Amino acid sequence: MMQSARDLQNQLRSIDHKSYPVYKSLRGSFQFEGYQLNIDHVQGDPFAAPSQVSVFVPMKRADFPDFCLKDDLTKTALADYLIRQFSVQVNHFNFKAKGSGKSGLISVTRCGQEVLCRTACEVSRDGIAARFAVGFPANGRTINAKELEKILFDYLPVCVEQSFIYRNLNPRTVREVIELAEDQAYIRNQLRERRLVAFVADHAVLPRESGISSRPMKNPVEFISPDSLRVSMELPHKGTITGMGIPEGITLIVGGGYHGKSTLLAALELGVYNHIAGDGREYVITDESALKLRSEDGRFIKDVDISLFINDLPNKKDTHSFSTEDASGSTSQAAGIVEGIEAGSRVFLLDEDTSATNFMVRDAFMQSVVSPDKEPITPFLSRARELYEQIGISTILVAGSSGAFFHIADTVIQMDNYQPIDITKKAKMLCESFPLYVPEKVLEFQKPMSHRVMTKDAEGAVRRRDYRTGEFKQNEPERLKVKVMGRDGFVLGKQNVDLRYIEQIIDSEQTAALGFLLKYTVEKLIDGRRTLPEIAEYIIGRLEKEGLGFFAEGSYIPSGYAIPRTQEIYACLNRYRRV
Repeated sequence: MMQSARDLQNQLRSIDHKSYPVYKSLRGSFQFEGYQLNIDHVQGDPFAAPSQVSVFVPMKRADFPDFCLKDDLTKTALADYLIRQFSVQVNHFNFKAKGSGKSGLISVTRCGQEVLCRTACEVSRDGIAARFAVGFPANGRTINAKELEKILFDYLPVCVEQSFIYRNLNPRTVREVIELAEDQAYIRNQLRERRLVAFVADHAVLPRESGISSRPMKNPVEFISPDSLRVSMELPHKGTITGMGIPEGITLIVGGGYHGKSTLLAALELGVYNHIAGDGREYVITDESALKLRSEDGRFIKDVDISLFINDLPNKKDTHSFSTEDASGSTSQAAGIVEGIEAGSRVFLLDEDTSATNFMVRDAFMQSVVSPDKEPITPFLSRARELYEQIGISTILVAGSSGAFFHIADTVIQMDNYQPIDITKKAKMLCESFPLYVPEKVLEFQKPMSHRVMTKDAEGAVRRRDYRTGEFKQNEPERLKVKVMGRDGFVLGKQNVDLRYIEQIIDSEQTAALGFLLKYTVEKLIDGRRTLPEIAEYIIGRLEKEGLGFFAEGSYIPSGYAIPRTQEIYACLNRYRRV
């Protein structure tokens, strides 16, 4: 039942100086002038995680023009812009209300350089929903309602008015946000039509401020495409834009140390996301399915067909359905590629520095010392061409030590002081002088096949035999809890899910969402019949249909989640050890 702002004010005054748990009586919805305030969840004490609060501003009141609300793309771009504005406004009032513990904290999602679909702000034709956390004030463990009244009645109305009402924002900036998103989407669509896997605009700024900052470097060397790779696009809003188009096939990025090879690859990795204006990489656009691969010593692998790369192990272990609790670098990278194929990736991104050397290439000397019949690994060098020609997966590879990759490359880009040079013709000529030594043909290419049905060993569940029927029955498992460990992973129940090496996760809110999705999968989807792809596609379908509403376990949608890509959903499912 909707109550009035006056009702809330009266409740606050009636509970002042009472025991902190009495704050829970405030849960509910209250009509303020121009918006609805929802107190969704109240913290147990002033030192606990802060309370969950949300506001809903009807679109009739917010009054954003139709061009902002055309589709999911424009609504996501607008929501990202609005939550950034809200964060700026809230910072003026953070901790101005005093008290113990987290009293006075107003916590709003901190967005990075990428535009993500977040539960922190959701835009629809009905209105704008913003979700955030508030530390309800207390003196010790005694309610300080007067300070909370300041937050809800003095500070918050100002923040809402200045953040979510169109007439109070710069209309030119709002339009630029929407137009940038539409231009980025146009480039991404053009990639497929032009048989490109990525585009890097002229004058893009790729270097970052530091190793711990994603902001653009000050006074950088701007990116300028080589003429031979330059393409031109007529964007819907910006007009003509030029830049380097990376074609389908196998692209090799080379160059001396510190000349920008890995910087270019890092920009391409994150080109799967749209970026905000001023980032420098606004027009660095990569195929949205592109997957960064690397070795992951010690990772868990379950029933993956890695026979494309590894066969005839000395222990006779079947590599058509390979499992291990502690994978080697080469085995983990082989599994990552096969799992990427299963996830529908059309582009693989690799850096020689973070790859298993024996998985990537074997030089002529090593092949002479260790005969092929004694080596179970078919190196990536021998499969990259087939991955493209047989199943249409392109590769972008940074190489700094082995010249063997020049022989399979369709395009070779040399980075020289952060500037790209197309040396494809030169490389091809050199290849004739340095032929690649291949003593025998590798095994015939066969696309990895799997029918991996997910089963579980549920935590807290015990299998018992019914003495009357002789049948085994399994008790219902206890409900699992998720503890997020930043971007690096999370703990589900007692099981750690390590996502440190999934390099395209760029926000802890994506990790939090993956934790929720895995929890949902374990509790409701794993039934011994559904395959891993069926479960992944079911989750993806629900996200596409319901959006952020999928994260509502109870009566409200919490803040702190961002929708991950398909590739990260598959990666998370593949790294859960209790299946």
